[in-house]
Amino acid sequence: MTTIPVLLLLGASAALGLYLGLLYLRGVRKPVLIGTHLLLGAGGLEQLVMVMRGVPNGDTLRAGTFGTVAAGLLVAAMATGLAAPLLAGRSRRGGEAVLVAHICAGLAGFVIFVSWISSL
Repeated sequence: MTTIPVLLLLGASAALGLYLGLLYLRGVRKPVLIGTHLLLGAGGLEQLVMVMRGVPNGDTLRAGTFGTVAAGLLVAAMATGLAAPLLAGRSRRGGEAVLVAHICAGLAGFVIFVSWISSL
């Protein structure tokens, strides 16, 4: 199984996330783009798990430490991204702290994923 769809989905999600970060700093909110970012990230994570676990025809890649860490960080990014709006309703500082954790986990997961597939 090829890693190109995973790279495209996660890369598009990361690029859209950077754009959303710029919009956030400007004080602009676009819910459609946020939803697209969520769907691209979830699709990329799902494809990554499929690559790691294998498909019915038997093709699989050795995940090793890098693949497992990348998947774990991307799951953490997904969880913190979903938790950020919930905490932002209570406290703006709490929401921003979770948003920073989302950015760090997502970026680290993407970089580790790219380094993992470049070593295959």
